[in-house]
Amino acid sequence: MRGNLMAALKSGKNLFPGIVGYDKTVVPQLENAILSKHHFILLGLRGQAKSRIIRQLFNLLDEYTPVIAGTALNEDPLNPITPAARKLAEEMGDALPITWLHRTERFHEKLATPDVSIADLIGDIDPIKAARDRLDISNEEVINWGIIPRTNRGIFAINELPDLQPRIQVGLLNILEESEIQVRGFPVRVPLDMVLVFTANPEDYTNRGNIITPLKDRIDSQIKTHYPRSIEEAKKITAQEIDKSNAKIEVPEFVRDIIEEVSFQARESEYVDQTSGVSARVSISACEILLSNIQRRALRNKDKDRFPRMTDFYLIVPAITGKIELVYEGEQEGSILVARRLIGQAVTQVFTRHFPKPSKDAKSPDGRPADNSYEAVVDFFSTGRKLVIADDMPFDEYKKALESVIGLKEIVKRYFGCDSEREMLLRMELVLDALHHYNMIDREDIDSMVHYGDIFSSMFRGTDDVR
Repeated sequence: MRGNLMAALKSGKNLFPGIVGYDKTVVPQLENAILSKHHFILLGLRGQAKSRIIRQLFNLLDEYTPVIAGTALNEDPLNPITPAARKLAEEMGDALPITWLHRTERFHEKLATPDVSIADLIGDIDPIKAARDRLDISNEEVINWGIIPRTNRGIFAINELPDLQPRIQVGLLNILEESEIQVRGFPVRVPLDMVLVFTANPEDYTNRGNIITPLKDRIDSQIKTHYPRSIEEAKKITAQEIDKSNAKIEVPEFVRDIIEEVSFQARESEYVDQTSGVSARVSISACEILLSNIQRRALRNKDKDRFPRMTDFYLIVPAITGKIELVYEGEQEGSILVARRLIGQAVTQVFTRHFPKPSKDAKSPDGRPADNSYEAVVDFFSTGRKLVIADDMPFDEYKKALESVIGLKEIVKRYFGCDSEREMLLRMELVLDALHHYNMIDREDIDSMVHYGDIFSSMFRGTDDVR
């Protein structure tokens, strides 16, 4: 691994394709650990590509390696490690049967669960084999080797290490320290040539288990992963991970920004348990649902209008509620309300990157008159007029409804030059949604229909603001 890594670094080869945002943080630490011949652990919250990273490590192994045919421990023909293999090598000499093992067969992975035993990982005596072959119980040939020794001369990974019972973790100490194993206390010491890699979630240290101190001490490097640090990185991850069934649907960049912003807002929300994290799968699932809803609307309306609308965003709630853990205050609010609040925060965050922030004040903080760009739209609703937009509304009705709002198209034209009629309408809908979140106009959601109206009329009616 070390030699192949050095060659890859010299050639400038991308060692971890598909891993985004780790070039300056996680990847250098991984490279240093491998160059140092370390066993290491990837420590991070859910959805931080830990499993994807370890599943690419086998690419650093030689493509094929020779092993003594028929040996369970992938033994080197020039350096057999078990008495049986050494005896066979002495007897056969140059006629020793050899087979070539591909690097994909030299990587094994195990999910740590409370029911994993020492026999599963290391091995145990097989009394049936001993009786059948009439072997002494102390003969190493009666040992049924576990998955770790069977990965000799390769890479073995344990996912979610804290879930492994402490007494089982103890069985890994010799492998990490002396690179050898013992089975049932027999004087059979088998030196192993392998790399052990682990993953863990910090939350698991207290909720489900912990890593025993001697084991932590023997894991040479601890590498911490993290979530994407920018919207652009997050969009790259989502684009490469989403199901490609609806890939041909045109989606403006600011729509993708809103989808990613939902996760960023959740990672800062007081209602979300930050120790559990907010997986990148939130954005991936949300994007897939949004695209599917666009497709569903086009099929139902029997038209070719495959373009997003703001109403689509509030149908991604199922992608959020199942993937975030709420604190007590969030549970009191309810997962659906929290999800809709996060969507609203994402909308306003992206909105202010393209349009001026709405203000109710007559003057701005520096004493100058405030920007009254949205006055015509607010006045439109203050006269008692309403606007209804349904999720399944045909395009012509959707267009007519939005264009009926006086001053709305002019706002979009002023701040956003757009040749696409559909994107113009989408931006118009974005302005309405943002004005609602800034408490300038009212919005009521009834099933799949959105009702926009005057905020003061809503207050006087005593209706609840459904968000």
